[in-house]
Amino acid sequence: MKALYFDGKLQLREVEKPKRAPSEALIRVLLAGICGTDREILKGYSGFRGIPGHEFMGRVVECDDPRWIGQRVVGEISIACGRCEWCAKGLGRHCPRRTVLGIVNHDGAFAEFLTLPSVNLHAVPEEVSDQMATFVEPVAAAAEILEQVRLAPGTRVAIIGDGRLGLVIAQVLKHAGAQVTLVGRHVWKLDLARAWGVRVLSEGDEELTSSSFPVTVEATGSPRGIGEALRLVEPRGTVVMKSTFHGPAHFDATKLVVDEVTLLGSRCGLFAPALALLQQGHVTVHHLVNKVFPLELGLEAFEYLDQTSALKVLLAA
Repeated sequence: MKALYFDGKLQLREVEKPKRAPSEALIRVLLAGICGTDREILKGYSGFRGIPGHEFMGRVVECDDPRWIGQRVVGEISIACGRCEWCAKGLGRHCPRRTVLGIVNHDGAFAEFLTLPSVNLHAVPEEVSDQMATFVEPVAAAAEILEQVRLAPGTRVAIIGDGRLGLVIAQVLKHAGAQVTLVGRHVWKLDLARAWGVRVLSEGDEELTSSSFPVTVEATGSPRGIGEALRLVEPRGTVVMKSTFHGPAHFDATKLVVDEVTLLGSRCGLFAPALALLQQGHVTVHHLVNKVFPLELGLEAFEYLDQTSALKVLLAA
């Protein structure tokens, strides 16, 4: 099968079609999304070697459970052992023996086929289009904030970063009742959020005074965002860090101590709530797709992202 393979350099290759274990499904990938983590992998993040890609939707072609055959599916990306203390708590995404689709020791979605345990699969409702389904993973990551932080109705939240994840987080938290301000640098992206009823401010705006938000969410995708998130959070507030990137983030930790700020890492979330948000129309994503490339032009897709401020690029396998 054709796949984008990374071994220090990303290349289009012919590789062996994956063979599924009895507990797994073989999935024909229909669409896969390129996200910031995939681009950081090319810089060395996670030390991954193999086929990247973890945001996908596809159709099951082989599975021991016949009910899955032919189903449109998305899949939880963490492949857990199912036996440890973390798995018993329902937190397999923190299983110490886990692999992660396209990120840690498990080939991912930038290919014609992939395998996942059938317990990781979620059927895609009819109301959710193929393109919408590729956003289930980032919507789940956004909704994870609500599992970690209690946001009373009207809580003022500043989201730093107007990329795809920041725009999704803004919608999820607004739907949850937060008073959201999205801070970014691209007029057209901020206009999207404004159309959804989200308050927007440009970076450097004089309204962005220090220590003015109970909660800030860092979603810039780069080390620069944590400093601004810390600047804007009020004493005893919470900074939620969503970005993953290769290399360290440097910031002055004094404010964490002096202002008694909580710094909270936030990563993957549950897929079922994310699918419900998309199915019910509480999160809009179709405006976020800028271009769809065939898998054969996957290298050009990465170049396109490097040269533009695009929100989302998809690969059609």
